[in-house]
Amino acid sequence: MPDTLLSPHPAVAAKAATTMQAAVIAAPQTVEIQDTSLPEPQAGQVRLQLEGCGLCASNIPVWEGREWFSYPVAAGNPGHEGWGIIDAIGEEVTGFAVGDRVAALSYNSYAQYDLADADKLIKLPEALAGKPFPGEPLGCAINIFRRSDIQAGQTVAILGIGFLGALLVQLAKHAGAKVIAISQRDFSLQVATGCGADEVIKMDDHWQIIEKVKSLTNGKFCERVIECTGKEWPLNLAGELTAERGKLIIAGFHQDGMRQVNVQLWNWRGLDVINAHERDPQEYIKGMQEAVKAVEAGILNPDPLYTHTYALADMATAFENLSNRPDGFVKALITF
Repeated sequence: MPDTLLSPHPAVAAKAATTMQAAVIAAPQTVEIQDTSLPEPQAGQVRLQLEGCGLCASNIPVWEGREWFSYPVAAGNPGHEGWGIIDAIGEEVTGFAVGDRVAALSYNSYAQYDLADADKLIKLPEALAGKPFPGEPLGCAINIFRRSDIQAGQTVAILGIGFLGALLVQLAKHAGAKVIAISQRDFSLQVATGCGADEVIKMDDHWQIIEKVKSLTNGKFCERVIECTGKEWPLNLAGELTAERGKLIIAGFHQDGMRQVNVQLWNWRGLDVINAHERDPQEYIKGMQEAVKAVEAGILNPDPLYTHTYALADMATAFENLSNRPDGFVKALITF
């Protein structure tokens, strides 16, 4: 595993190149590195020579296998956190040039190259040269924070300290909130402390957690609670920790079936329940643009959270670690 996150500045693709390497999930828990045709940008598109792509927890079901997925998956899919250098431009593209370093909202970035619509790109400034920038999850954190309406002086509980939860700790602290971080892994609680959390609580016993938060808030609980786990139990715990007329923000990706929740409690306390996921690509782009500014300003510091890097050839190991979360794992990147 490489010790550094910095990749050499990629050269512009040779004009004679006609193929590239891409990861293909051929069957559940089976990934192959295949030579595939180099994609050509159509009108309104650009082609990126990728520097890297982040791994997202939403990839786990397609890696593990579900009955609703078809295999093999398209080459490079489901990589959607790519950044790199524009090496080819289709017709009707304005505002971008070959050689621009960008982050993209695209969908096949576990590969050496990917295509992206020109309206789903953001330019990366010189201040971020040489730094990884998985734009989609960084923009997602910004959008969730915006939807959470966190104000100075509030107490905010964040359940699940992975990459997203850690970024939200940073954002909430910058906004002047008191932050209580709740997570299962001892390492993730250390990460939360490093990001500025005022209190950390092990996510183990449901009722003990409630009593601890009740004590920390003089019985009032939290004006804002952000659930980042995507699991049913923490979602119900999040409701218990939300103050009367508070906001419960669902940031976890609940993709594996129905949820049973305590609507009686939500109703009695008059909670605002906010699903903070965006589906409009342009909202993602706005979040990514704001994330660039936040990183430049030092409001967000994602660098310590990039804990694991892999070459494309090690994609199987990357997926296994994404699923199993070895100690010390927060965010993994595929780098080229």
